[in-house]
This record gives sequence, C-alpha cells and structure tokens, in this order.
Amino acid sequence: MTLTVLRAADRAAVPWKNGGGVTREVAAWPPGSGFDDFAWRVSMAEVREDGPFSSFPGVDRVLAVLEGAMRLTVEGGGVVDLAPDAPPAVFDGEARAGSKLTAGPVLDLNVMTRRGVARARVDLVSARVELPAGPGHRLVVALGDITVLDGTARHALGRYDAVLITEPLTIQASAQARAYAITLTTRAPTDPRPPAGSPL
Repeated sequence: MTLTVLRAADRAAVPWKNGGGVTREVAAWPPGSGFDDFAWRVSMAEVREDGPFSSFPGVDRVLAVLEGAMRLTVEGGGVVDLAPDAPPAVFDGEARAGSKLTAGPVLDLNVMTRRGVARARVDLVSARVELPAGPGHRLVVALGDITVLDGTARHALGRYDAVLITEPLTIQASAQARAYAITLTTRAPTDPRPPAGSPL
C-alpha cells in the first residue's frame, strides 16, 4: 500500500450522546477497531458547548484546534489556550480534562495512541515538505488546498481531506494552506486501510 486518499466529504458524523458535538473519524488502526482495541485513531470533532472530556485510560492524546478557540484544563497539567495558530496539547487520556469554548464552536483534530503500542508525532507544515519513508504510517490532513506527490503521481487535496501513506511523500502547500503531518509508529507496523466507518 502506498497512498490512500480519505475525503472529508466521505466521513460519517457520529453525534455525541450528550448532544454537545459530533465526531468524524479520519483513520484508525487496525481497520474496524473500536475504542477498546485501536492502536491509533485520528478524528475530528465539532465541539458546540463547554464540558468534560471522556476518559481513555492507557491512551496518549494530542489535541489541536482547527477552527474557533478553547481553554483546555487538564488535571495535573494546568490550563492551555488552544487556537489554530497554537501548538497542540499533549496529555494522558485518563487525566480529568475539560474545555471551555472561548471563540464560538470549535473544530479540533484529535490523535489518540495506545500507550506501549503506538506513538504519534504531530507537525504543522507549510511550503514544500518531504516526508521520508520509515516504520509505521503517515497521515497528512490538509487545512486548505494542497498537493501531495507520490512518486510521479499528483493528488489534489481540499480542506480537511487526508492521505494515509507508508512510502515517501512530498507535500506542496502555501503559507496560507498548511497541513498536519502525523507520524504514527507501532510495535509491528503493517499495511493500514481506511476505516469502514466511525466507531461509536
């Protein structure tokens, strides 16, 4: 497997039980895994109101805000203000955490990895960036119109489209059209496939 394009328009929206937002899964490994057995999971969430975060024992989290702004409070980790230009927050999934919206509804990018099974590195990139091959997988989430080059093939991505890759890749983006490049490594890297749907 070299590259799989994951279009934002194809993602299923899963409403939260409390009505405070919806989540759309971008990709997960292994395919079809749920919250109890994923190695890694990347999703986007629309947050419409203040409230506590769900607890995910044994999971490491990286949270970036794509639209809007929020104040994140994490037990033992203090208070972090998150906005599109702010660095992502990194915290333990079992920690008591909650958010207060400070600039309207929020769209966030949520990267979760099973501790001891997988790790994630999340980088905000622009201009021309070369992603080398390596163990594990790479997920690129476009924040605007960008082009990715896979060998001699070119793939146009719109806002919030993504590509899942295991081979070298070149990202071409302007300073106004950036992307998140997420490197996901597991103990036993294998060939991922796009998710069949968002688990509840």
